[in-house]
Amino acid sequence: MRLGVLDIGSNTVHLLVADVHPGGRPQATTSQRTVLRLMRYLEPDGAISEAGVEALVDAVAQARAVAQAENVVELLATATSAVREAANGADVIARIEAALGQELQVLGGESEARFTFLAVRRWFGWSAGQILLFDIGGGSLEIAAGADELPDVAASVPLGAGRTTVEFLPHDPPGEEAVEVLREHARGVLAPVAARMAGQPRPNHVVGSSKAIRSLAKLAGYPVPGWSGSERMLLPRGAVGSWIPRLARIPASARQELPGITADRTFQIVAAAVVLHTAMTALDVDELEVSPWALREGVLLRYIESLSWQEPA
Repeated sequence: MRLGVLDIGSNTVHLLVADVHPGGRPQATTSQRTVLRLMRYLEPDGAISEAGVEALVDAVAQARAVAQAENVVELLATATSAVREAANGADVIARIEAALGQELQVLGGESEARFTFLAVRRWFGWSAGQILLFDIGGGSLEIAAGADELPDVAASVPLGAGRTTVEFLPHDPPGEEAVEVLREHARGVLAPVAARMAGQPRPNHVVGSSKAIRSLAKLAGYPVPGWSGSERMLLPRGAVGSWIPRLARIPASARQELPGITADRTFQIVAAAVVLHTAMTALDVDELEVSPWALREGVLLRYIESLSWQEPA
């Protein structure tokens, strides 16, 4: 069975197509991304501008066409914080659904965290024990912790890389003073989350997911041998912290020359580094491991699981 997951996020519209069967591991066949950075299109009242909505609808229509060309049997379409929180969100959702020809599932922040946590658990397995997860999107940061497939504690805070860039680091380069203002803001937002997480057992495994964290790992992390000859990427908090002043001093155009920093991440990578470093500090994390699976895989896995428990015809 060929399924598609369409993730309409704050930074990208990302279609993942995979062949699946109940009880089996999904086999990805196609991955198509359209970079939008919707935070650029936010009006002062919090609405997405008409230009932003048009760009979003066009990207969704392109993804639908790819899904049809790939013979996708069912398309699981989700939207996250940018659409969820926009002042004109209801209108935007209606226009997206018209372009899709189907309903859109709008995820709350904790639902994002739970789907992503499921994907991470399946990737690392039960032997990973207690997991602490960080996931940085464009609009929000999700943190979750637990020892099972679903987290015992899940939180979503408005510290996404795109949102914090627009609000705190609008200049290029931003400079260290602006970075410190963002750091102080992030500390305040994260304090209640750290208090909630304090009751959780010490994690056996700390994991980071999302494109922003993968980019930072390529810049500041290091590989170690994994199972079956694979390679794992580890990202130390100290290495992230040491890169922040350098990233804040150089313009976005120069950041593209750095390892792992793609063109669509150049403006947001400073904010992502500050937020991640602050979150790791707040939760007393020295190092994390990068997960290849995140929200899209979690949505896909949950759907496959629902198929697994259906009675055969």
